[in-house]
Amino acid sequence: MKIEIKNEEVRSEIIQRIEEISGENIYKCYQCGKCSAGCPSADEMDLLPNQVIRNLQIGKVDAVLNSRSIWVCATCYMCWIRCPRGVNLTSLFEACRLMTLRQNLDQVGLKEAIKESEEMDIPQIAIISLLRKLTS
Repeated sequence: MKIEIKNEEVRSEIIQRIEEISGENIYKCYQCGKCSAGCPSADEMDLLPNQVIRNLQIGKVDAVLNSRSIWVCATCYMCWIRCPRGVNLTSLFEACRLMTLRQNLDQVGLKEAIKESEEMDIPQIAIISLLRKLTS
């Protein structure tokens, strides 16, 4: 299968913004796979951590922003600890979550969730915590 990589996609504004927010250089990764091998959440991800960064490297940002992986990340920093290049994937995942949230998409049904939480008498902090993870 041939993948066409365009320079405009690789150095797009959104990728530069993700790098700026995360403070990481996505091109430092050389795809050793140690991040994915040590990830405790990898079984639940549709893109493994090394696949997330590879998709960013080749400009396939939509594949990353629409994946479950950025929301499943447990933020345990195991990927960063194992990375021989010191790439903090956890920061990249957080930046991708922020970019998705900034698109203002409500896939959870925020109004319905708030109404249900009022009926069930759930603490506000639990609602906020849940919504931070699930509002993509």
